[in-house]
Amino acid sequence: MTQTVEPEIATQDPRARADWWPGLRALLLRLHTYAGILIGPFLLVAACTGLLYVFSPQIDKLLYAHQLTVPAAPGNVPLTAQIDTARAQLPGAGLHSVLPSASPTQSTQVVFDAPDQGAEHFRSVFVDPHDGSVRGTLENYRNVHNLPVQSWFDELHRGLHLGQFGLFYSELAASWMWVLVLAGLVLWLRKRFVARRSGTRRRAVNGRRRLLSWHGWAGLGISLVLLFLSATGMTWSTLAGDNVSKFRAQLSWQAPEVSTTLPARAAVGADIGFDRVRAAVSDVGLRGPLEITPPSGPGAAYEVKREVRAWPGSIDTMAVDPGTGWITADLPYSGYPFMAKLSHWMVLAHQGLLFGLVNQIVLAIVAIALILVIVLGYRMWWMRGPAKRGFGRLPARGTWRRVPGKVLAPIVLGAVLAGYFAPLLGGSLLLFLLIDGLLALRSGRTEAGA
Repeated sequence: MTQTVEPEIATQDPRARADWWPGLRALLLRLHTYAGILIGPFLLVAACTGLLYVFSPQIDKLLYAHQLTVPAAPGNVPLTAQIDTARAQLPGAGLHSVLPSASPTQSTQVVFDAPDQGAEHFRSVFVDPHDGSVRGTLENYRNVHNLPVQSWFDELHRGLHLGQFGLFYSELAASWMWVLVLAGLVLWLRKRFVARRSGTRRRAVNGRRRLLSWHGWAGLGISLVLLFLSATGMTWSTLAGDNVSKFRAQLSWQAPEVSTTLPARAAVGADIGFDRVRAAVSDVGLRGPLEITPPSGPGAAYEVKREVRAWPGSIDTMAVDPGTGWITADLPYSGYPFMAKLSHWMVLAHQGLLFGLVNQIVLAIVAIALILVIVLGYRMWWMRGPAKRGFGRLPARGTWRRVPGKVLAPIVLGAVLAGYFAPLLGGSLLLFLLIDGLLALRSGRTEAGA
């Protein structure tokens, strides 16, 4: 007698099966669609401006070769004399820092504050170190290494040249990008898993299904980079960035700063000057491209920094007593906490600097792919509805009620925490829910009227 074995699933309560997935899928699909429609324009602008920014360092070097480079010649004018020449070009401007020539064909960059241009703006005078002649004056923004083209595109990417208000656009894009990516990944991977498990054969697709396939594959290909860009972008943001800084401070993940406060001693009126400061740090091994910042006031030291912006990326800093030339503080990059180093590397990679041209090409490809994903998303939405109406339908609302509490509760809790940590994300999510509620109310009234 042959014993009949019932499939295991037949002995289970049908309600115990994965009936929660259709409701969760509908919830994720509605979130992904809604956020994609409303946040898509911000992401599209961020992708386009990022694409313009990524190769701006090369454009700067090409356009400003006269200011940056000099003919090789024997001998150098003292650094102090070069600074005096630069001061004469911008009378009354406050000296910010000096980047001495590091090679026979490189000019010296003397950086001055430019408060008339706004916060984080500078003006740099470039001086030929061999004869002391001025090569030109250029504008900088946020970083003394950023020249006009890079500075302009930097401001465009961060805030569309709209000041503090403009910064919220990039924060909104960065805050939502990871949500869109994760929701899209879950939907796509679940669909592929179900198709493979059921043995469903892939059929030729056309129309909207073809666009959906392209949208999914392109999104999958750039998903990890988008998550990385979202995380690093939020660290620079206004509201979420402040919370990131507090979080890093609590865990001691912030980059340490060299102390420029001089030890208690008798006041010394003399100042050894920039030439002897450079010689002092060179004697102890700090050579190469340097940035020397003068003392901020009485009782403060010179700060000398050597920053390597390409891999392996490093920042070594020393403080020098302006009266004696003694090294009063030394902060090598090896003394940074690992998480501070990681944060530094991530910022450089976001800027396309860490791995040179390869880094830039990867970011450019990702930006182009993101533009494609967004355009395909809008096209698919358009195709969901009647052509005469012009706009597509949204996935059905209310299916979240089919999601079990044990699944829904962590999602709600996660949304609350994310909204608290990234206020623009939380505020815009509440706005989406309000819009959705108004649309539901309007739809109900329309059906009642019919």
